[in-house]
Amino acid sequence: MDGVQRAARADAYENPRPEVGALVPAGARRVLDLGCASGALGAALKARGVAEVVGVERDPDYAADAAERLDRVEVADVEELARRASELGTFDVVIAADVLEHLVDPWSALRAYADRLEPGGHAVVSLPNVRNWETFWELGRHGRWPTRSQGIFDRTHLRWFTLRDAWDLVEQAGLEIVHVHRQPRPGRPAWPLRIPGARGLLTFQHVIVARRR
Repeated sequence: MDGVQRAARADAYENPRPEVGALVPAGARRVLDLGCASGALGAALKARGVAEVVGVERDPDYAADAAERLDRVEVADVEELARRASELGTFDVVIAADVLEHLVDPWSALRAYADRLEPGGHAVVSLPNVRNWETFWELGRHGRWPTRSQGIFDRTHLRWFTLRDAWDLVEQAGLEIVHVHRQPRPGRPAWPLRIPGARGLLTFQHVIVARRR
């Protein structure tokens, strides 16, 4: 990734994701962060008291930065590493923050990593909400699928999820959903999400907390 591309994606890929970190259960000691980018989220978790954070990141520049912040970084594709996920050991928490939509087969990958959870361990999964109002606006007005450098319409996305799709993805991995956080678009106020019937259209990302059955 060159400097221009990295700068364009910095807001999405190099921030500590407080809305995700807040949902990591207190007391977690060993955390796996899939698609950890520069390691900002993992560093925030370690500052909070998490003993060990293992990151997986395929971009070597991001991985090099993450290696300075985390306890261990696997420079690998999340989907390819899923085939030998047992090599990573077990974890209290697995985080998949806006990475599964980039995979060819996110269903199999999530199952593989969910199997790395200790009994009663948790997964925190963040996925862009394709049922956002902007999808209907773009298709209705322009008649074509929009592509952008980040966000819901990131041109590198291979899969798209509504809340129902995300729910199915998580449950088929052998996980029981315990909480869903509806995240508005960054920089927008959260109050519109309280309007009955509008929450699904105004949600930018769903952040799901699930427990291993």
